[in-house]
Amino acid sequence: MGFSMGGGDVARYIGRYGSERVAALVLLGAVTPVFGKSATNPDGVDLSVFEGIREGLRQDRAQFISDFAPAFYGTNAGQTVSEGVFTQTLNIALLASLKGTIDCVTAFSETDFREDLAKIDVPTLVIHGSNDQIVPIDTTGKAAAEMIRGAVLKVYDDAPHGFAVTHQSQLNDDLLAFLQAR
Repeated sequence: MGFSMGGGDVARYIGRYGSERVAALVLLGAVTPVFGKSATNPDGVDLSVFEGIREGLRQDRAQFISDFAPAFYGTNAGQTVSEGVFTQTLNIALLASLKGTIDCVTAFSETDFREDLAKIDVPTLVIHGSNDQIVPIDTTGKAAAEMIRGAVLKVYDDAPHGFAVTHQSQLNDDLLAFLQAR
């Protein structure tokens, strides 16, 4: 199962090593196939956005992550999460090094997973929120589902990027149903 950048990691693994050891794949709000804008991905997110993220992290990483959380969980658009979730998110994010965090932003903004997605040959479920303010669904979730042979796309209505928290019950039900069908 891959969430956000983790989806790219799983796609890259299958692209490089095949699916012999993979029974099924779930991409949750993943950045695949391509996140950043380029000559071959004109609908991607402008790379200046990612430079702004990197600069925010360099200036005051803790505050940047704290300010980022409302868009991640959609609380700026009507979703509700506890203060504990915000605290946990900040704590987890701050465990990574500043360099690692910045390198992650560069990796998910510049890596092209299209060739990897073309090699996926296992049952695949793509789940994405329709109100994902972090990883826009049209150029990621929908595009990935179209590129992966036989993939099923589930769109969570009004869900943010952090739908694993805001739509936890729905996600658990969908994951169990997908896995039990294997």
